[in-house]
Amino acid sequence: MREPLDITSVASLTNSSLQILSNEEKRANFDRYGDAGESQGYSQHQHRQFHRFHEGFYFDESFFHFPFNSERRDTSDEKYLLHFSHYINEIVPDSFKKPYLIKITSDWCFSCIHIEPVWKEVAQELEALGAGIGVVHAGYERRLAHHLGAHSTPSLLGLINGKITFFHSAVVRENLRQFVENLLPGNLVEKITDKNYIHFLSNWKKENKPHVLLFDHMPVVPLLYKLTAFAYQDYLSFGYVYVGLRGTEELSSQYNINVYTPTMMIFKEHIDKPADVVQARDMKKQLIDDFLSQNKFLMVARLTNQRLFQELCPVKKSHRQRKHCVVLLTGEGEKFVEAYDAFLTFAVANTKDTLKFVHIYNDRQPEFADAFLMDEEKYRGKSAVVILERRNNAGKVAYKALEEAWQGSKEDNFILLDLLDQLRTDPNLLSSETVLADLNDELAPMFLIRWLYSTLDYLSDCWDSLFHSNWREMMPLLSLLFSALFILFGTVIVQAFSDSSDPRDSPPSEKEETAAKTEKNDASFSKESNSRIPKKGFVEVTELTDINYNSNLVRLRPGHMNVVLILSNSTKTALLQKFALEVYTFTGSSSLHFSFLSLDKHREWLEYLLEFAQDAAPIPNQYDKHFLERDYTGYVLALNGHKKYFCLFKPHRSGDEGGSPEDYNSSLHAEARGKSSCSPGSRSIKTKLHKLSFWMERLLEGSLQRFYIPSWPALD
Repeated sequence: MREPLDITSVASLTNSSLQILSNEEKRANFDRYGDAGESQGYSQHQHRQFHRFHEGFYFDESFFHFPFNSERRDTSDEKYLLHFSHYINEIVPDSFKKPYLIKITSDWCFSCIHIEPVWKEVAQELEALGAGIGVVHAGYERRLAHHLGAHSTPSLLGLINGKITFFHSAVVRENLRQFVENLLPGNLVEKITDKNYIHFLSNWKKENKPHVLLFDHMPVVPLLYKLTAFAYQDYLSFGYVYVGLRGTEELSSQYNINVYTPTMMIFKEHIDKPADVVQARDMKKQLIDDFLSQNKFLMVARLTNQRLFQELCPVKKSHRQRKHCVVLLTGEGEKFVEAYDAFLTFAVANTKDTLKFVHIYNDRQPEFADAFLMDEEKYRGKSAVVILERRNNAGKVAYKALEEAWQGSKEDNFILLDLLDQLRTDPNLLSSETVLADLNDELAPMFLIRWLYSTLDYLSDCWDSLFHSNWREMMPLLSLLFSALFILFGTVIVQAFSDSSDPRDSPPSEKEETAAKTEKNDASFSKESNSRIPKKGFVEVTELTDINYNSNLVRLRPGHMNVVLILSNSTKTALLQKFALEVYTFTGSSSLHFSFLSLDKHREWLEYLLEFAQDAAPIPNQYDKHFLERDYTGYVLALNGHKKYFCLFKPHRSGDEGGSPEDYNSSLHAEARGKSSCSPGSRSIKTKLHKLSFWMERLLEGSLQRFYIPSWPALD
């Protein structure tokens, strides 16, 4: 008799199977290791086998106070663990709102355990202030650790605006706090006194943002306020008032500030009176976020870009979630001030959650204004009011414009108020429809200023990398710099010492030129007649180095591929000769480039690529004594730099056609001892590329398997 099926367990297995099949990364892990977890090859079965083997001995880890066993380790870091896809898709975009402090750790790391108490304390403290925390286990996330540039454990780094900065000081609480604070831009919070507070608050019109004043008795701006200012820098401008400083008495008395309690004030269009105030003896992040999220916009904000328009006037989701925008189409200048002030007064009295008031300058957004006013004569040189509702993200809106221009009179106020009352009961009041183009970004800097800022950021990154990053990352840049200087000064020196009166520089006469051409033709004819067999098999093959890496791979034009031969110093001559013969018939294609890569110099780069090729070559453990003895010579990679994938050719063994592996190994030793290319060892090495021409034909047909990678690694 069969046992009844458990419906709950069957449903659970079905859901987990669907999750694995729908996620490419989990599916690849399951195909490789039989486990869909994020452990990247460290399966639970292997861990259980090791655990049983470990328990066979009497060994108490608590004697050394080092919790190396993963089951007994502190689980406080588990909620901070990062995986590659999580880091790329969530952490990097979120770093534009808050800085991240990330720790790179691994098993059997004594220094990692030494810094654990300090790390735990700082992580809890910074997380409460609004910073992000992350932990990367290098043993399970080698790909992410390599992407971050961590070559040892433990490593601490900061991430802000997608930029990585390594921590190089002693691991103590004060240094880590200062490191996170130094990641933030220096102009987030402005120091405010009695002399500059009016100028600061009056910038609301120019910046189109509410302004926040923070009153506290601390002489320096607390880290909590700096992190808050960074998170809301796109919406608010922040100023800090040190109430204990001489020169802030007028400011404190005007707004009736309690000097013993931290105070936060929001100022919008009226600088003489705050729009909202919050006071608390212990300012918490949650309290500040709730306060600022409700005051992110002005009462009548100006639409300066498409993002602001989408936030203030969201798309209608359902009939119960209708949100309307009342737009004042006006201009700049004194004659429009009265109409704007009347519209602002009306907005303050009638603003609701489902109703937003905004304004726009016709001369700065002409397409937006023409879509509603249709260039009618009655609105020319005057202000107009439009009620609209966005229907979709493609720009479709339903609207109704006031029949007459907006003057701000009492009659205009009554007409607008009556329309809003009718709109509550009759959504069909918005009878006109149009499609809007995206708004111009009025606050975006000019091209020259953007270029200047980008240059300064690049120079700053190079300066930081020069003094703080490891030298392996800087070697390509330094090599390129010194090569350019050498070529420049070499050209100048050659031109300086060259004799301009040299007869070789003078153009030859017609007779001499004719004689030279005749001599050249005769010489070429005699050379062709003497050489019975034409020179075949010549292929231009360049070495792939850190100097030409970007031009030959990373920035390779679309549709072009670089076919790279992997060789060593001992097999270079034999493999290049065979490689040229095999690919000679394909040199007519302008989209193919041929290079070779030295295995002795760039083994780490090659093995990183092979990790993305399923069953291409098992990647050995870095603690394996045979790690550096694996032979990759004869491998051929077809690299597509634009689409970020490669095809793999594994070498043909002589044992496949009757030869034995012993003969193959002996051939390697014979080649290493320096035998000539015509020796039996050299012939065995050449057989590695025996079927390369057939592989090249399949490459051009597009029938080879492609292995995609997220980005090309640096060639150290």
